Amino acid sequence: MDAPLGELLAELDVELVDSSITDATFFGAFIEAPDGSRILSMPPGRSAFERDTAARMLLAEGLGLDGPPVPAPLAVSRV
Repeated sequence: MDAPLGELLAELDVELVDSSITDATFFGAFIEAPDGSRILSMPPGRSAFERDTAARMLLAEGLGLDGPPVPAPLAVSRV
């Protein structure tokens, strides 16, 4: 999880796409499709730090990887 985000996404075979959701409280979504493909959908226009941090939290949670718990007031929901 310490690799640069681009390398991490490639290693985990996850495609990063811009989300159409622009709500300030939405940080992104990790999606595993029925065909096994993985997508990380994140809103555009966020700072590099915010995008990188949210991406790593979503990847760790979505893939069940070791990582610190998501800090309050953030929450990760599974659907």
